[in-house]
Amino acid sequence: MTDAVGTASLTAEARAAAVASRRFGAWFVAEHHLRVWRRYLGVSVATAVGTPFMYLLAFGIGLGVLVNANTGPAGVDGVSYLVFIAPALIATSAVMIASDEFSYPVMQGLKWNRVYFGMHAAPLSARQVVDGLMIFASIRIAATTLVYFLVMAAFGGVPAATGVLTVPVAVLSGIALGAPLFAYSASLREDRGQFAVMQRVLVLPLTLFSGTLFPLDQLPAFLQPIGWLSPLWHGAELGRVVGYGADRPGWLIAVHLVFLVVLAVAGWRLAVRVMRGRLDT
Repeated sequence: MTDAVGTASLTAEARAAAVASRRFGAWFVAEHHLRVWRRYLGVSVATAVGTPFMYLLAFGIGLGVLVNANTGPAGVDGVSYLVFIAPALIATSAVMIASDEFSYPVMQGLKWNRVYFGMHAAPLSARQVVDGLMIFASIRIAATTLVYFLVMAAFGGVPAATGVLTVPVAVLSGIALGAPLFAYSASLREDRGQFAVMQRVLVLPLTLFSGTLFPLDQLPAFLQPIGWLSPLWHGAELGRVVGYGADRPGWLIAVHLVFLVVLAVAGWRLAVRVMRGRLDT
């Protein structure tokens, strides 16, 4: 009788755990990543606080003095150089974090420590594994870009009342780049330096060809299409609209938003498909 009761109790607990995994599995995955992140939280906090000050001194104040002296009262896009680049720097930080979280950590979970296979055996679905990393990355991007926003706002870099919206815009920009990168990283079986090449030829050059440090139309005409295809340009332009009320036509604002959403959703769906193929084999 006691054994039967014990077995029934274990069965009920297993059933409850299965229900919880189906309902909250993505949040369990996000919790795992948050607990891992806690190990190097001090470094993340120092970077999140120190980096915007460095960018502020280098570009907003240092380079900004020269730019403002040459542009006169008109400034860049009708504002000071600091105000012009602040939303772009916030979006850039989001893209950099996304490139970190959706590259080596994805391969680590599939190849080196195989933690994603353990999650799948729990059982969590491939979609929950993907969603969990997306949730965690969004939280980390939001936390970091919020610090960026506060630093920039403290020095007058985000004057509009809607400036806080640069944070969700930056999160969307980061996911728009990170989701397709997630799918690509999950498809790799071996590390042959692909991520290092990607950082050098794709992620870092985005800051030069995405209208972050200067307006995109100042680039030669044959280079401007690179910016049009860059989620960083679309995110920076949306950030300027909410950051200081940049004068942009309504149709272009819609294009920026739709581009980022479509890229994020398409990348997410592709990542789920690739992860299913990896975890089910």
